[in-house]
Amino acid sequence: MIRLGINPIGWTNDDVRWLGDDIPLEVCLAEARAAGFAGIELGRKFPRQAKKLGPILKRHGLALVSGWYSARLLERSAKDEIAAMRDHLELLQALGSPVMVFAETAGDLVPVVNGGLSTRPTITAVAQWKELGRRMTEVGDYMLDRGVRLVLHHHMGTVVQSAEDVDKLFAHCGDSVGLLVDTGHLTYAGGDPVKMIRKHARRVGHVHCKDMRKGALAQALERDASFTEAILAGVFTAPGDGIVDFGAVMRELKKIDYSGWVVHEAEQDPRIAHPLTYARLGNAHLRDVCAKAGLRISDP
Repeated sequence: MIRLGINPIGWTNDDVRWLGDDIPLEVCLAEARAAGFAGIELGRKFPRQAKKLGPILKRHGLALVSGWYSARLLERSAKDEIAAMRDHLELLQALGSPVMVFAETAGDLVPVVNGGLSTRPTITAVAQWKELGRRMTEVGDYMLDRGVRLVLHHHMGTVVQSAEDVDKLFAHCGDSVGLLVDTGHLTYAGGDPVKMIRKHARRVGHVHCKDMRKGALAQALERDASFTEAILAGVFTAPGDGIVDFGAVMRELKKIDYSGWVVHEAEQDPRIAHPLTYARLGNAHLRDVCAKAGLRISDP
C-alpha cells in the first residue's frame, strides 16, 4: 500500500528562493489537495510549529509527508548534528511523518548561481566515507529510536550525488540509514532509478518522482550549468512529461514490496509551468503506472 504526496516546490521553490514568492501557502495546499494528493512535504512558507501547522494541514485534508533537512556531518559531529536538527525532528514526530529527508550539504553547490555542478564537493579517501557513514548511522539510530527514519537524499551539487556515491556511503552505514530514491536527481547524475531500487531494496524508505526534459538535460550537462540555471531552463518536469520510465520504477517498487509515500516533485518556474496543471498531470500519471504495476494507493 502506498500513498501519493507532493512537494510544494512547484508552487514555491526552496532552492531558487525567489520563485513563487507571490503564491500564498493556502493556494498551494488547496491546489495540492485538488490535484488528488493525500499529503505534502514541508516548504519554506510552512509554519514550523506543530500547533500552527497541524490545523492548517487538517483544514486542507493533507498529511505531513516529511521535510528536507540540510546536514553538515562532514563538518560537525553526530552529537552536534542531532542538536541542530532537534526542532525539525520534533515537528515531524508531532505530525506523524515517518521519514526525514536528509541530505549532506557541507560545501554543496545547490545555492550557487554562477558555477557548474562539475565542481561539487567530492570524497576520495575511504576513511572519509567511513567516518561520514559512522556519523550518519549515529544520527539515524537516534532518529529511529524516536519513530522517524533517516532517508538519504542523493542530490545534484552535493557530496552524495551519483549512484556510485550512494554505494560508497552505504558500505559504511548501519541499517538505520534509509534511502530516498529521487528519479530526477539520479537521472541527472547519469544513474538508473530501477537499478538503485534493486541494489538497495532493504534501504528504500521514500521516493521522489520528478521527470526530466531530454533537451534541457542535454544542454545543462553540455554547458555544465548551475543547479539554478538548470531549473530555470526547465530541466525538471512532472511525472509523465519527460524521459523517466515511471512504469519501470513502480514495477520495481512492487517487486520489493514497497510501502510508503511516493512524492510528486517538479522543480519548475511557476510563472511558466502552472503548478495545479502539472500537479494534476503528475498525479494522473502516477496513479496510472501504479495501477498497472499492481501497487495499491491508499487515499484519505
